Amino acid sequence: MTKMQESVKPQFDELTILYRDENYIAIDKPSGLLVHRSFLDKHETQFAMQMLRDQIGQHVFPVHRLDRPTSGVLLFALSSEAARDMNQLFIDGQIEKRYLALVRGFLNESIFLDKPLKEELDKIADKFAAQDKAPQEAQTQFHCLHQASLPIPIGKYPTVRYSLVECFPKTGRKHQIRRHLKHLSLPIIGDVNHGDNQHNQFFREHFQLRRLMLFASELKFVHPYSKQPITIRAPLGDAMLTICQQLGWPTEEKDYYGNY
Repeated sequence: MTKMQESVKPQFDELTILYRDENYIAIDKPSGLLVHRSFLDKHETQFAMQMLRDQIGQHVFPVHRLDRPTSGVLLFALSSEAARDMNQLFIDGQIEKRYLALVRGFLNESIFLDKPLKEELDKIADKFAAQDKAPQEAQTQFHCLHQASLPIPIGKYPTVRYSLVECFPKTGRKHQIRRHLKHLSLPIIGDVNHGDNQHNQFFREHFQLRRLMLFASELKFVHPYSKQPITIRAPLGDAMLTICQQLGWPTEEKDYYGNY
């Protein structure tokens, strides 16, 4: 459990289904919900995979993952065969993933970052894994959607600056978007491992916000069976739209759908 989650442990109700056909189902995963059981989180009682299974009365098969603090589109297959075929699309790079991130600082231009990342190993789960692996290739495309500056001093600066950034990961390394944005000196608000604690505290105190501001907003692919283009979108939610309003940005969900 992260430091920002320690004081408030949410309870999750029925999951919001964003898409469903005879082979696949996608939900809007809330921030703070684990995808599946893990021996690292033995104290947890709620998991997206088990909750969705119970909700629809059918076993589901994960085809990708979202970090616990990340919210948004999470896709499952309804059979092992469908999972295999969708996994192949991910392996072949045929899935377009779009994230939105609220970051500290200004991104003044579009950037394609090609920066290899050394694998992040867990002290317990990866205790016996090789510790000297070479960095893995990692590429992310970033576009700035909005910027805002507030006349509030934090640290040595008289104002605070924030950007809403579109993120298109081309590879799937652990914490790739978080680490790439940190490399660009644009840490995501609410990131306790790769972020800026002063700005995290500012958002807790002024916006009552206690989550990672990273949203898996869209997933696009050609359906492996129908061959039809599929776009699945998850909303930012009222809390984020309220922040957008206070920063002078658009306040309707439709304003944040991708046009790519």
